[in-house]
Amino acid sequence: MHDSTLPASIVDAVALADPAWRPILIDGLHRVAAADPAYLPALALDSYLPTEGRLFAAFCLPPANVRYILVGEGPYPRAQSATGVCFMDGAVGALWSEAGLSKAVNRATSLRNFMKMLLVADGSLHADATAGSALAPAAARARAGGSIATLAQLQDNLLDEGFLLLNAALVFRPHVAPAIDARAWQPFLRTVLAALVPGAAQLVLWGKIAEQLKKLPEAQALGQLCAEHPYNLSFIKHAGMQALFGPMQLLQKRAGKNGP
Repeated sequence: MHDSTLPASIVDAVALADPAWRPILIDGLHRVAAADPAYLPALALDSYLPTEGRLFAAFCLPPANVRYILVGEGPYPRAQSATGVCFMDGAVGALWSEAGLSKAVNRATSLRNFMKMLLVADGSLHADATAGSALAPAAARARAGGSIATLAQLQDNLLDEGFLLLNAALVFRPHVAPAIDARAWQPFLRTVLAALVPGAAQLVLWGKIAEQLKKLPEAQALGQLCAEHPYNLSFIKHAGMQALFGPMQLLQKRAGKNGP
């Protein structure tokens, strides 16, 4: 895709998105440039995460298939972890260990608390006992069969439910506050939200930076559900999140998707 008015490296990253999203994303980039002409050229010359052209990797479902827009704060601050898809830590493979969650999941605080919330929501854990020995039997049941085994399978299940897994700030730079990059990307996110069918999609906003999006005019036509960021332990007990995710049974294998 060629657009000489935008930095080539950023335009090239649009190629990873579903074809139906590409003109929308280019329009969003033009709106970022109109709001702050210096932002994208400076970003293109800077070092940022995610790497490997994965800036728009979250846009893998066509707009018509999107039922939920899950918005976090920003990419993980580690190159291996930042995949361009919110909360999907690229350093995580296996979800389970004999002691409970895998070491990689335990290192990714937000993902760990999301996993625990899912286990509480499906009745595998009690909300007041989600650590240490309480996790071991839940993990044993998961490893015995019927449950997904990897983060890639969890991502597949989220996509199957129609999740667009975004961040309020599409990039992480250690020398720039996430709120500043998030503000620069707001015109882009407004374009994305405007492309969704009113009433057919719901915003799921995690954390204070993501919550700023609910004020946008384009967000008013969408359902909205907010929670604290999952790096807070209180997220595990969030009744709204349990009500949303519990019926989805995201930790269960799905025939034809991630196993027989």
